[in-house]
Amino acid sequence: MLEAAAAASGPDMGSGREWVRPWVAGIAGAGLAVAAAGPAAACRLALALAMDVSRSIDAADYEIQRGGLIAALADPAVRAAFLEHGPVALAVFEWSGEGYQEVVVDWLAVRRPDQLDRIAARLAQHARLPATLPTALGTALLFGRDLLASAPWCDARVLDVAGDGRNNDGRPPAWAHAQEGWDGITVNALAVGGHEAGLAEYFAREVIRGPGAFVEHAASQQDFPRAIRRKLLRELIPPLLGALPGQGFPSPRGAPIARP
Repeated sequence: MLEAAAAASGPDMGSGREWVRPWVAGIAGAGLAVAAAGPAAACRLALALAMDVSRSIDAADYEIQRGGLIAALADPAVRAAFLEHGPVALAVFEWSGEGYQEVVVDWLAVRRPDQLDRIAARLAQHARLPATLPTALGTALLFGRDLLASAPWCDARVLDVAGDGRNNDGRPPAWAHAQEGWDGITVNALAVGGHEAGLAEYFAREVIRGPGAFVEHAASQQDFPRAIRRKLLRELIPPLLGALPGQGFPSPRGAPIARP
């Protein structure tokens, strides 16, 4: 069934531009179709990566982030973490203002190296929306929640939110977390410094949730490639969501914040 879910995304894995309201409207039917697969799908993790493309992310920052994620998917340790412990379903979306979230890579069951190569190629081909929009973290969280509702049946579900600023558009993260539908979802974060002080602590207080949730910290955009690699390893290597040795210290909510 995982293979069927992967095939359903089509050869370009969701390449069309999909704005938040029409895309979410179509999620319910897709979610029902995948849910019917049940536990037999044998997927250990559904992982949704949410990438910040708000106006504070300039063209150079965007290329660092995209290149960093592509490099992480080519890293031998990350590839082994994807492939050696059981299937992982992966999706990637970009987010910025309240009215813009776009699925770049729709759900794909990762079982073979060539599937990671396909995801990397899709990321490399993707053209960023030219508009400069604010930072709607609350809406991004809800979009990620709904995207996970359409994922293949997996033992665990994780939403992974990368961002370089606090919410400044639409409803706040606390409002999003107060909505229904979060059962069984862990939210981790990658806080990218350089624009706002104390961002890792803000993400620990306002964004992450669920057992073992953590904040990875990149001191600047230049550190993003190292940080995304560290974060993926923490999420992919069993025990799920376990911290890498020596990398964390307590956040205001008791969740670890990993520093480079």
